[in-house]
Amino acid sequence: MSVGKQASGGPPAAPMAAGARLEAMRRRVRLSRLVVWTVIAAGPVALAVALASSPATVAAATTATPASVRTASSAADPSGYAQLFVGAWLRSSAADVTSAQARLAQSMAPDADLPDPAPGAQSKPASVTAVRSAQRGSGAWSVTVAAQYADGAVRYYAVPVSADRSGGAFAVTGAPGLVAGPGRVAVPASPYGVPVPDGDLSSAVGEFLGAYLTGSGEIGRYLAPGVVLAAVTPAPYTAVTVQQVVAVEKGAAVEQMPGDGTVVRIAAQVEARDAAGRWPLAYELTMKARSGRWEVAVLESGAAQSGGAR
Repeated sequence: MSVGKQASGGPPAAPMAAGARLEAMRRRVRLSRLVVWTVIAAGPVALAVALASSPATVAAATTATPASVRTASSAADPSGYAQLFVGAWLRSSAADVTSAQARLAQSMAPDADLPDPAPGAQSKPASVTAVRSAQRGSGAWSVTVAAQYADGAVRYYAVPVSADRSGGAFAVTGAPGLVAGPGRVAVPASPYGVPVPDGDLSSAVGEFLGAYLTGSGEIGRYLAPGVVLAAVTPAPYTAVTVQQVVAVEKGAAVEQMPGDGTVVRIAAQVEARDAAGRWPLAYELTMKARSGRWEVAVLESGAAQSGGAR
């Protein structure tokens, strides 16, 4: 077989090409090692420069850097803005568009007409309060505002408001509408159904509330270990009288003192007095027995319909 035929055959050429590629790879590895050792010999500054200029290193750093994302509130409730507008709108008059209240109302709702009350009519509310807000769509809200007058009358107005996502810009988009007030929800039955007779428990409750509301005595002596609670200061009342105590647990009605660690939940109706009159108040407490006496473990922040301590 001639040399020319051997050179033109397909199979022997593959090993030769593979060998050439392998040799090229070896040269690149040797060159890379030479560069690294040269940089190390040149010092740490050159090494830092070499690493910073490496394309692979730059790509890795770019991938590892988290993207900065700025989020904004998607539910910027405009209740306060609507409340401010209704107060200004009800206190303004179309007959005096230059008054401070009229200018404020018009700046908040340029497309809303001002009211035109009759001379001497009672149109200015004593107080204005936002009582409900509902989001109707993207940036669109309806806020219900209650206006209370000196004679006790209350009127409710629905105000259309537009809000941006950040909560930094609002606009009243139309005149308010007079609407019916909110309904009254059915009140669940109270979990406090066990009358507590006069005795150690009711006395402990009265003494604690006396110290809490009148400043008579140190409040700490009525608290369970670990409970931190400050009295109302300055003391608002001169006297506190317990009218009724009811409990959730039947054990609160027993005459004898229970064992240490016994916990009962009670509701106390009290009458507080000061120079201005008398005030009926209600408190919910969790009481705990220790060393032959009742101590306050929890002063509830509001009505516990489930009967559980919070």
